[in-house]
Amino acid sequence: MSDSQHNEQDELQKYLEEKAKQEQELEKGQESESLSAYDACVLKESAKIHELIAEARSKAKDKKE
Repeated sequence: MSDSQHNEQDELQKYLEEKAKQEQELEKGQESESLSAYDACVLKESAKIHELIAEARSKAKDKKE
């Protein structure tokens, strides 16, 4: 794996970790205004989609090499 691919995956991982942190903070800090079930589902599915995109990019780049 090249440095640029590794950096891209690191950036994506950091992004996903930050999103997970934000989601946890929202859950903790929103006692008076909680996320709707729909919003929570959208956040979770969005994170899954980003992970799948990263995997697909990684596999596509591995095939090119």
